[in-house]
Amino acid sequence: MDCKKLNDRKLIELYLIGDEKSFEILLTRHKVKIYTSIYLFVKDHDLAEDILQEVFIKIIETLRKGKYNHEGKFLQWAMRISYNLCVDYFRRSKRRTKVSPSETFDIFDVLEVKDDNMEVQMVKNQTYSKVKELVDMLPNEQREVVILRHYADMSFKEIAALTRVSINTALGRMRYALINMRKMVEENNLQLQS
Repeated sequence: MDCKKLNDRKLIELYLIGDEKSFEILLTRHKVKIYTSIYLFVKDHDLAEDILQEVFIKIIETLRKGKYNHEGKFLQWAMRISYNLCVDYFRRSKRRTKVSPSETFDIFDVLEVKDDNMEVQMVKNQTYSKVKELVDMLPNEQREVVILRHYADMSFKEIAALTRVSINTALGRMRYALINMRKMVEENNLQLQS
């Protein structure tokens, strides 16, 4: 049986009866997305790695105690854990996040981009950079929704549950984020496309 083709629920069931390999597959399947969402909040490679480890330790503990229910999807559950750990970190440190690349990591390195000619790629990179700067200038609540929606690929329902607000509030924050970003583009006379 090829475990890599199994769904998350089956992998969890196999892990709970002692198949350690199934958890490795689960970890590998979701690690990049979870790490990326953490990194976008903490903006520190080492800290993101530490929080990622905490996320998977918490997942293992919850699974072993039999407290995980299969009602929700595994990835959304893991993302909620990572989000809560990031919030805990910021409460402790009172630091502000920035969405910007570092020497060791850039969100766009893990996104699939088809091969383009060099000029098209340069324009894309400049556009991504400008968009990241705009996202970084948003108020915290709006930036959070943009990151969760576009970088962590979460639905508004999932974002609402994760951030403990109504769906309408999450949608409103996204709407205001887009309005603010458009306003910043106009005020700074930015060109996002060629």
